[in-house]
Amino acid sequence: MSKFIPYGRQCVDESDIKAVVDVLRSDWLTTGPTVDAFEKAVADFVGAEFSVAVSSGTAALHTAMYALGIGPGDEVIVPAMTFASTANAVAFQCATPVFCDVDVDTLLIDAGLIKTKITARTKAIIAVDYAGQPCDYDALRKIADKNNLVLVADASHSIGAEYKGRKVGTLADLNVFSFHPVKHITTGEGGMVVTDNPDYSRRMTVFRNHCITTDHRQRAEKGSWFYEMVDLGYNYRITDFQCALGMSQLKKLPGWIKRRQEIASRYDRAFDGLSDVKPLAVASNVSHVYHLYVVKLRNIERDKVFSFLRTAGVGVNVHYIPVHLHPFYRERFGTKEGLCPVAEAEYERILSLPMFPALTNEDVDMVVSSVRKAVSQHTI
Repeated sequence: MSKFIPYGRQCVDESDIKAVVDVLRSDWLTTGPTVDAFEKAVADFVGAEFSVAVSSGTAALHTAMYALGIGPGDEVIVPAMTFASTANAVAFQCATPVFCDVDVDTLLIDAGLIKTKITARTKAIIAVDYAGQPCDYDALRKIADKNNLVLVADASHSIGAEYKGRKVGTLADLNVFSFHPVKHITTGEGGMVVTDNPDYSRRMTVFRNHCITTDHRQRAEKGSWFYEMVDLGYNYRITDFQCALGMSQLKKLPGWIKRRQEIASRYDRAFDGLSDVKPLAVASNVSHVYHLYVVKLRNIERDKVFSFLRTAGVGVNVHYIPVHLHPFYRERFGTKEGLCPVAEAEYERILSLPMFPALTNEDVDMVVSSVRKAVSQHTI
């Protein structure tokens, strides 16, 4: 192996580094003006009215649940095929995540099944834009409105994507982004919630700072020391230098999305006609931004292909183990096999191939060649 290609990685250049260094040399490292500027930049990019930046995508999901007043006795419907944070944010509020199965072709939440999960205790639906493809938000909105539920978009995979010409970030009541290094843009760790609802925005802004009514900069500007803690919040603040990195990265996002889509098209062409390797379906009315490029394997033992490719220098991954199968959810909420049969079956077949803007065409061709070899040697 002369080269190892990870499934994802950050792209950081000298302009990003300069932006961070400039803030490190400034007076404000946290709760400063760069946080405000980054929030406004993201809100403007997606077309939302308000935005609240926090320390991670998980913190963003938790902050969204707090904004909605989710608490003990409440239920929130979540897809089985997602990272644990989607459901964890509900559990953090001592509420119950109710797992819904996914569509077999896209692995997005199956809107047709949601109504079977709604009870008198249901308060919200969290839709996950798995891999970077927006969910069917028109269908989800009809269900939410009919049942007086709040719709939340876990758009951690999909900043810059579009659904029927509308940007992700404007499709739900609360829209959550992640800025982890493998995402489209990074702040190292970080997240954000965008919304058009001023009440949600106010609650989230206070929650990220221990539910204290003012932050350090606000008190400094007023020449005051006084503050009050009005509820039990968290320290979910993000730093100014992280936000400087995010602002610098945001300028490059359109070009990076274009490159991700080019890579996906190259994979699509390469696997067209290969019956044992099938990319996920993409709806005709969306712009998919490919945080992940996921294929489903047929007539092949996935774990053997995984090991073969890793040995060959292709850093494939698996996204995700269905959340309800994790020990915590089995033990705490009594979930088990058979609850979401599509997610459970597809989990055994899926593989995430390398996908990040710095991949060259030669890298992509090497991945394709390795996948073809793996398939030829491990077909059952």
